[in-house]
Amino acid sequence: MSKTGKIIISIILLIIIGLGAAGNYFYSYAVVPAKKEFLAASPSKKSTQLIAAEKWFDANHSNWQLTSKDGLELSAYYLPAKTNQHKIAIIAHGYMGQAADMSQYAKIYHDLGYNVLLPDARGHGKSEGNYIGFGWPERKDYLQWIKYVNKKEPRTEIILHGVSMGAATIMMTSGEKLPDNVKAFVEDCGYSSVNDELSYQLKQLFNLPAFPLIPVTSLITKIRAGYFWGEADTIKQLRKNNRPMLFIHGDKDDFVPFSMLDKVYHATKGPKEKYVVHGAKHAEALSSDPTLYQKKITEFIQKYIP
Repeated sequence: MSKTGKIIISIILLIIIGLGAAGNYFYSYAVVPAKKEFLAASPSKKSTQLIAAEKWFDANHSNWQLTSKDGLELSAYYLPAKTNQHKIAIIAHGYMGQAADMSQYAKIYHDLGYNVLLPDARGHGKSEGNYIGFGWPERKDYLQWIKYVNKKEPRTEIILHGVSMGAATIMMTSGEKLPDNVKAFVEDCGYSSVNDELSYQLKQLFNLPAFPLIPVTSLITKIRAGYFWGEADTIKQLRKNNRPMLFIHGDKDDFVPFSMLDKVYHATKGPKEKYVVHGAKHAEALSSDPTLYQKKITEFIQKYIP
């Protein structure tokens, strides 16, 4: 082999090694469950509504568990209604959050007479897992939670509500084959696809283009976690949905950009409504105006789940 050929091969090998190292770094940065410095800190001052909801949650929940299809022990909190109306809300939390963070959302449904189930996503809270699925493997976990609910109470009507990654999770779940008693969905600031969201974050955090790091890290994710990022396409899943869905997004969201709202809204085939929260940043729709948020949820539920 000529000297020039050896140099070219050496350069190619260096590029491959460099991309592999960068991909593994971004995998750890985005996919491995750990404290994330780029996430906004929780506000130090809690609203009176949140304080009341947390006290109610602490005093009333019990624990449910199931084993995922791939062998993880998954945990959830269950809060029974005062009087069983055979209705349940299953609520999905966000990226690096946990079910216990969702007490104020749970209280909305409980006040409407619903039982409430709050799962910890795999790799979060009390659930096992060493990677974050961004909603794609989690959609199968939610199918199991639905099956678990139906085994306990076959006559119940189910609504799914998710925030951020939880919203993407329930939108991805909407495209699966679901039992007839799953009646509606509420998604709050979910992303249009994992590729779209992580490409956006790569630009925001590192000022880097999506190519070649996104496909390289997606391949590493397939090897280490079992799925390609390109599989986790919220829009493709929504195109298979024909159930009612309420879409919520703050117009000042700079984590899951507001522009994604129209993409997911137009994708679904089912009845749909849109609630834009002016001035709200990411996952702040509820805290921005708790009264109006609850009113929108109530009107949506009463329209589609009388």
